[in-house]
Amino acid sequence: MVEKNRRRYRYEMKFSLSNYHANLLKQELKCVMQLDPHSVSQDLSYHIRSLYFDNPLSTAYLEKMDGVENRKKYRIRFYNSDLSLIKLECKHKHDMMTWKESCTITKEEAEALIKGELRIGHDNRELLVSFIEDQIIHHLTPSVLVDYDRLVYVYDVSEVRITFDYHIRSGRYDTDPFDFDTNSLSVLDADKVVLEVKCNEFIPQHILNLLSRIPKVREAISKFALCRSIK
Repeated sequence: MVEKNRRRYRYEMKFSLSNYHANLLKQELKCVMQLDPHSVSQDLSYHIRSLYFDNPLSTAYLEKMDGVENRKKYRIRFYNSDLSLIKLECKHKHDMMTWKESCTITKEEAEALIKGELRIGHDNRELLVSFIEDQIIHHLTPSVLVDYDRLVYVYDVSEVRITFDYHIRSGRYDTDPFDFDTNSLSVLDADKVVLEVKCNEFIPQHILNLLSRIPKVREAISKFALCRSIK
């Protein structure tokens, strides 16, 4: 883990690979890593739904597409359709490193944020205050709804986290995260899987060896940008 002004930055690398090679890699990783403790089965850790915010100029989207080195984006996220645990998050990106702020919010607070009706003074949670300030100054509104399934393997040393993301879909014009009947559109080929590798400082050699044996393509893949690009 790298400390920058007390922020916990982690290394993050992204790849695309085929379902076939993803399955081969999973079989090998499960011999040396553990499934995420929140996994609901051997095949699925959880379903993720995220609602991303952007301004009228689509700055978050365009900065990602232009490869701006320092950028951030806000999202509301929850797992397995469980509305008892909703997160407001801000993901910061600095080259190959990321840092994520997160706080728990209620469904009522999420709905108020989506409508732009929550104001400073409601609460002293630092991230919530920062979001409200940015929402007022930059006119942030819901941008795109992103759904996908994720399988996660973890390793204690350096807090290595390897994720496989499947069935990435965009809510397209529906930005209500609580509408579970929304029509969504796939943004990746059915045979394509997004692989993310994260760690604090380094990846142990035996895990690197397994990763190096699998054909894959390193890409600056963003699920937010993929889904936003089809609007």
